[in-house]
Amino acid sequence: MAEDFYDRATIVVRSGAGGNGAATFRREKYVPRGGPNGGDGGRGGHVYLLADPNLNTLLHFRYERTFVAEDGGRGQKNNMHGRQGKDRVVRVPPGTVVRATIDGVTYEVDLARPGQRLLAARGGKGGLGNVHFATPTRQAPRIAELGEPGQELELQLELKLLADVGLVGFPNAGKSTLLSVVSAARPKIADYPFTTLQPNLGIVEVGVHDRFVVADIPGLIEGAHAGVGLGYDFLRHIERTRVLIHVIDAAGVDFRDPVADYHAINAELRLYQPALAERPQIVALNKMDLPAARENLPRLRAELPVAPEDLFPIAAATGEGVDALMRRVADVLRTLPVPVRDPVDPKEPPLTWPLPPVDENAFTITREDNAWRVRGVRIERLIKMTNFAQPEALDRLQRVLEASGISQALIEAGLQEGDTVRIADAELEWDSLRFE
Repeated sequence: MAEDFYDRATIVVRSGAGGNGAATFRREKYVPRGGPNGGDGGRGGHVYLLADPNLNTLLHFRYERTFVAEDGGRGQKNNMHGRQGKDRVVRVPPGTVVRATIDGVTYEVDLARPGQRLLAARGGKGGLGNVHFATPTRQAPRIAELGEPGQELELQLELKLLADVGLVGFPNAGKSTLLSVVSAARPKIADYPFTTLQPNLGIVEVGVHDRFVVADIPGLIEGAHAGVGLGYDFLRHIERTRVLIHVIDAAGVDFRDPVADYHAINAELRLYQPALAERPQIVALNKMDLPAARENLPRLRAELPVAPEDLFPIAAATGEGVDALMRRVADVLRTLPVPVRDPVDPKEPPLTWPLPPVDENAFTITREDNAWRVRGVRIERLIKMTNFAQPEALDRLQRVLEASGISQALIEAGLQEGDTVRIADAELEWDSLRFE
């Protein structure tokens, strides 16, 4: 029996924070002036998404939605680095599209091939130990950095089916019944619209050598290309199928015209993605067990622009004509190239978010609620990694603000003594460089 298909999920990933650097000094007998020997903190663990060929559903994300990597270890004396945080690997099926919104922009990565990895959340850098701050004039620095915080992102996962054949047609055309007849799948079947709210998969065997995956996809209505009805819940799943079986209610049970239905479905496919309308399509004129369908058959054969070898009168409920239909599908599939889904080389570097290049030294200054807001990658990272309990850390921050040109830019923007300057989560009172 086929497992219920769960094709969308929302998860939260959080990478590990970097470990704090150490501010320690060499303490040995008969060594009167031991210098700084504080080691760096370890990097926080990354969070990766991995396309696992053993998975074909997102169902497991119903039960676990938050994935956290390990924090890096603290630096130690004697220049000992903290341990690196353990990475977290989140497994998803091949064909999963991953989306994340970063700084107000939504980015998308497609994990189409088995073994592909996405570095979804980068672990924080370890803080520097005090050995890095020793100078000829400051030989005993009592300063060390905090570890950089990890990243936290909400990810939208969407699985695009990797089925060979997609069943398309209006609601109640008989797609679910057909799938249940040709495979071991047991989709929900009833005589009301949108019985199928999630795709169902079934494996079909024809003869000894032919075996393919069929997807019963949620029903389609006019305007689906623009999101009407189940809209994209239908259309996005047929993008990777190789053959379409267009199931038509030949009896017009819901007072519909089968010919009009045929053209309406193909119009929606064309409007959504023109290439879909050109995909090999076999038409199944269903419900031939009903008198109205048999009466309509001559007209349908005459008016539908379908080659005779691709037009099959069937009765899914009784199995009439279904074997011949499946043999034709197998014949067509044999003539089509099989999608390349070769696994990636394990040594291939992971994918990353397609972020635009950023000048880390650049900064901006704006007014914000009677304060000044400074934004910039490097300065904000420095603030997050500064231990304000260490007096020397404030001196270092002041030197960085001056050397980077931020202090001068603030003054030129109109900064006055006593004004508040906000950088990341910190507030700086300009006259005394105190953070509150």
